[in-house]
Amino acid sequence: MEGGEDRTAEVIPATLEHEMQLIDEAIALVASGRAPRTVVSNLRLGDSLLEPARRKAAAAGVTIQPLWTGDEHGLDFAIEPAPAEGEAP
Repeated sequence: MEGGEDRTAEVIPATLEHEMQLIDEAIALVASGRAPRTVVSNLRLGDSLLEPARRKAAAAGVTIQPLWTGDEHGLDFAIEPAPAEGEAP
């Protein structure tokens, strides 16, 4: 903390918004077909964003898989096209 001031109330919403924007852009990239797969790495608040991101991904025809890291400082998301109907995920 700088100067003893707790800025958590400012930082958390800004971080959530920034990380969701990264996820939205990755979803759009894969959904457009410009990339077969992408990974958004080191999301500080990924556990809070996983379910909303999965809903957005499903609506765009892609999937999101969490890639849990060995430490507790971040979560990665792999974004891939959704399997065709009848295919195994």
